[in-house]
Amino acid sequence: MQNISKEDYLSAIYKYRETDGTIKANRIADKLSISNAAVTDMLKKLANDGFVDYKRYKGIRLTKNGEEYAKNMVRRHRIWEVFLHQIVGMPWDKVHEEAHNLEHGASDELINKMEEMLDFPEFDPHGDPIPDKNGLLPKQRHTIPLSLAAKGEAVEVVRVNDFDNSFLKYLSGIGIKLNKKLTIKNVLGFDKSMIISIDNKEVNISSTIAANVFVHRKN
Repeated sequence: MQNISKEDYLSAIYKYRETDGTIKANRIADKLSISNAAVTDMLKKLANDGFVDYKRYKGIRLTKNGEEYAKNMVRRHRIWEVFLHQIVGMPWDKVHEEAHNLEHGASDELINKMEEMLDFPEFDPHGDPIPDKNGLLPKQRHTIPLSLAAKGEAVEVVRVNDFDNSFLKYLSGIGIKLNKKLTIKNVLGFDKSMIISIDNKEVNISSTIAANVFVHRKN
């Protein structure tokens, strides 16, 4: 059975919560690939420890302490990802698991030194924002899922979901990466798949792929 720590739960709540700041227990279970019963047990513990506001069948919300704790864990994870990607040279589909193994053992002093060495990165290799040591997030551009872009639009890739290594490897294979410029050549009515132009090469991608790539409109 997979060992899921309280840090993993708090990070998942922080990362995958809805715009109103809450998240459902079944969504946490889905993201961490564990049972609803296991999530319920941990949420009770986190509530007792003052990290979450939790009532069964209601949305879960981080408390102030929970928010600070989760931000610190997310910060550690994303700085490790940048380090592994930029300094070690690991591809973006490999850094998540390695960062997860490293984030718990590093001191705050080491994380701060790494951040300084990396010239204070604001975003990780997948485009997710990195909180600074005071918990402040960088200014972010308005983005939409690529699936909402229309035929003829020019867009720039700003962020991708990092939920699956094979998904990231697929994106690399077709030339999609951060800051890459794309043009929507066509949107097919049957299945909402797209034909996009990358580096003067046309590629057909599914609506599922497009929904997990986030872009900034260029025109």
